[in-house]
Amino acid sequence: MNKQELIDAVASQSGTSKTAAEEAINAVFETISKTVAAGDTVQLIGFGSFGTGERAARTGRNPQTGETIEIAAAKTVKFTAGKSFKDAVNQP
Repeated sequence: MNKQELIDAVASQSGTSKTAAEEAINAVFETISKTVAAGDTVQLIGFGSFGTGERAARTGRNPQTGETIEIAAAKTVKFTAGKSFKDAVNQP
């Protein structure tokens, strides 16, 4: 499912227009992005949590030349699925 399909599904399930559904979805995504970028965690009970993680600096290898390179440390985005979400995915 891509973003447009998500908008269509939300509009259909909620009985609102596609424009209203798109505005709501964009607002949710923007709020989650800004909150996580600020270093906070977004917890949606039953669905999951969005947060940040750290990836340490490490040594890598250029596959074309075999030369070793240093890969800088970076922040990453982490998503941890909630129990209800995991249960829904694992239903037979």
